[in-house]
Amino acid sequence: MNTKPQLLTPGEPAPDFELTDVNGSPIRLSSYRGQKPVVLAFLRGFM
Repeated sequence: MNTKPQLLTPGEPAPDFELTDVNGSPIRLSSYRGQKPVVLAFLRGFM
């Protein structure tokens, strides 16, 4: 099954998602919405 990723337009809010931090604790994007800016960095081969 080949599905295209859903693209965002500039200014559109990112969809909510959950990832684990470097300590293994879950973090949701929505927990920061409206509080502070968020910068995401996806590092290839980090761990």
